[in-house]
Amino acid sequence: MPTLAMPRPVIDLREVSLCYRLAKQKIPSFKEYALHWMRGALTYEQLWALREVNLRVDRGESLGIVGRNGAGKSTLLKVISSVLPPTRGKALVHGRVAPMLELGTGFDFELTGQENIFLNALLLGHPKREIEQRFDRIVDFSGLGDFIRTPIRNYSSGMLSRLAFSVLTAWTPDILVLDESLAVGDVHFVKKCEERIGELQAHGTTLLLVSHMAEAVRVHCRRCIWLESGCLRADGRPDEVLDIYEESSAVAVEADPGEATISA
Repeated sequence: MPTLAMPRPVIDLREVSLCYRLAKQKIPSFKEYALHWMRGALTYEQLWALREVNLRVDRGESLGIVGRNGAGKSTLLKVISSVLPPTRGKALVHGRVAPMLELGTGFDFELTGQENIFLNALLLGHPKREIEQRFDRIVDFSGLGDFIRTPIRNYSSGMLSRLAFSVLTAWTPDILVLDESLAVGDVHFVKKCEERIGELQAHGTTLLLVSHMAEAVRVHCRRCIWLESGCLRADGRPDEVLDIYEESSAVAVEADPGEATISA
């Protein structure tokens, strides 16, 4: 009897590690940096943001990612979104990725919201004709009204989040990557975002979600991973992983009461 081949995952990380090089010297200007560089006087230290991460995500899965600040969550999303190449290992991603990583990414703050819709959508790989066809829908979803004609340097973080999410989800991506973006908007818009995410998931979109709100992970994700110091510590059902993570966080705070607030 022939064996059935396993479906190809949309994300396949194999022993992925990523190292940042941090300059030890505090250099106040580019001129001084250039002088140090020419003299060979620059020294660096290594910071491993990810360490030998193995992760497989299949089409249509919804994956929550939790961990303390600096655990490697955002770095992991940047590797998956092809923003950063891994230092070691392989990161195989199949399909169109729609990433919402940091507010303002892909926007020009001197342009209007209207102009930035075209700029951001073009950077995401969408042709101009499709953008024109979806333009009114994007503006309507964002709820920005007449503000769409003003430069986005005048936008609040919530307005910027509205615009970014509206552009990102005007198409149905293969992989939707959200890095703590649902925490910025008002309650009404967050509700619209949640409904839109549900629609995309129903059409087979794979969701990767980093959120400060553990409840958002429980609602939107069927699977959850916990990162700690760049290492994958747990992988399973959201309730199980969140319980382990929160227990570990409580122990860490007891050991060091001055430690910063823990976030998902």
